[in-house]
Order: sequence, then structure tokens, then C-alpha cells
Amino acid sequence: MVQIIRSGGLIAYPTDSCYAFGCHIGDKRAMDRIRRIRKTDKKHNFTLVCSDLSEISVYARVDNWAYRLVKSMTPGPYTFILPATREVPKRLQNEKRRTIGLRVPDHAVVHSILETLGEPIMSSTLSLPGDDRPMTDPLEIEDRIGSQIDAIVDAGPVGIEPTSVINLSGGVAEILREGRGDVSALR
Repeated sequence: MVQIIRSGGLIAYPTDSCYAFGCHIGDKRAMDRIRRIRKTDKKHNFTLVCSDLSEISVYARVDNWAYRLVKSMTPGPYTFILPATREVPKRLQNEKRRTIGLRVPDHAVVHSILETLGEPIMSSTLSLPGDDRPMTDPLEIEDRIGSQIDAIVDAGPVGIEPTSVINLSGGVAEILREGRGDVSALR
């Protein structure tokens, strides 16, 4: 898998919430492939999937209060929106706010890939146009889009909900999407 990612390939892989697309950081062609498959525009936000919290400070500026919150919720099914550092390619950042989504999933397969790769994976939830839920079964992924991606990491079916998305870029925790991660303590 790691060689596929490093050579510009696009994979489908399991996370602690659902399956996701994954590719090398900032790979424009892979990003364009994800956009074509998902039928999204250039405003679509990508997430950097990190192995642990030590990588987060490389890619995002994190205030103390935000770090404590992220630490208390990771690893887990959460995506945190934070101000991007200069290490993040501009094409990955939200155009207007210069933010990036970061997450540290709780899934052994993802951790194995990240450990071998030695850097985060650029990622996007594996949901297709017209579907009301992300894809969760590798056999269905193969049937529907297998010819459009380079590999599927088959870890069997996973959960049916995407991550909960929490914006930490404005000085307070703002829930942007309720998903698998419990956000009741943030209300």
C-alpha cells in the first residue's frame, strides 16, 4: 500500500468510522481523481490523517486549549479543523480561512500504513454522489469504484458514520458535523 501511495496512487482504506480515500500529501492528480469520483469541486476540503499528536503541530497551529481538547478526543472518529502551517501545501488548505482538517484515527490498519509511510495520508471520506452514507464494505467499494482506484485495503466492513468534524480555528470549539464521535461534551 505504501508504495502505491508514494508513487501517486489512490487507495481506499478503513478507518475507525468508515472507509476513506487516501493518497500522498499534496498529490494534485490523486486529489483530482478523488474530486472526479466524488463529483466535488475545488472547494472540497481534504484531511491529513496522522499517526499521533506529534505530527499535528507540524501541519497546524494549535493553541493550548485546542491541544488539550484534541488530546482528550484522540485517537478517535474526529476531524479537527485548525489553522494550517506553511508545511501544508496551499492546495490542501481551505482557500479563504487557510485551515486544514487533521485526524488521528483509532484503527490498527491505518496505524500500520502510517508507520510504514512515515508521514500523514491525505484523505477524504469515501462517499459517492447520491449516497446518504459513506461506503463501509470493501466488496461494495470494489464493485462500484474498483476500476477507478489503485487498491483497496480490505479490513472487512466498518462503521457507517463519518467522523464528527470540529472547527477549532476560531478560538472556540464549533461542531460542523455530528458523526460517529461523541460531541455531547462540546455543547
